[in-house]
This record gives sequence, C-alpha cells and structure tokens, in this order.
Amino acid sequence: MIVLTLVASSAAVARGRHIRIEFFADAGSPARQRALARLGAAAMVLLFATLTVLSARVLWDDVRFGETSPGIGVPQWWYTMWLPILCAAITLRAIGLWRRGGQPAPDEGALATSAAVRDEERAP
Repeated sequence: MIVLTLVASSAAVARGRHIRIEFFADAGSPARQRALARLGAAAMVLLFATLTVLSARVLWDDVRFGETSPGIGVPQWWYTMWLPILCAAITLRAIGLWRRGGQPAPDEGALATSAAVRDEERAP
C-alpha cells in the first residue's frame, strides 16, 4: 500500500497535481502564482529529502540488527527498503518541478498529439 501511494505521489508531483490550497495558489498575479509554485516545490524537496535520509537510517538499522517481521519471519528490510528509494524518486521529481518554475512536466501524450497535428498541417 505504501509503495502504491508513493509511486502515485511521484507521478502527481511530476504532473503538478500535488496537494495545494488553490485559494492561495491560484490567486494573484502570474508572477505570484509562479513564486508560490516554486515555494511549494522547494518545500516538497526539503520534506522528501528529509524522509529519504531518515528512512535510509531505519533501513540500515533493520539490516544491521537483522530484524524480522513478526508475522511471517522474513527480513524487515524487504519492506522498509522501498521507502527511501521512492522518497528519493519524489525528491528528484520535486527538484525537476522546482527547476521548471513550478510548471508541470509536459504530458507525453499531448506532445505526441501536437506533433501529429503539426505534421498534418504541413502536409500538402
């Protein structure tokens, strides 16, 4: 469940569909909206970078102490290894969002469609 949530969160960050308070994010001038979008992206970078480091420490403790899950007795790190990996992915996506000025990544499907439309317009 956690893996699914974090993968979906990573996709949401890349597409600019992350949680925000639209009353503040969509109000004001375009410059203010961009500044707030960049501030939100920077806050996400800080949050998920911190989660990456802290969850990596938990993972290291699970490996070092050889903890096993109480229910089926498998190594606990099998479960905890996904948290730092996926938090790092979200961090990288948030960095990309911040570098784009808070604008979502272009939709690949939309790019393919617009390229096809351009090609049709150029055809004689």
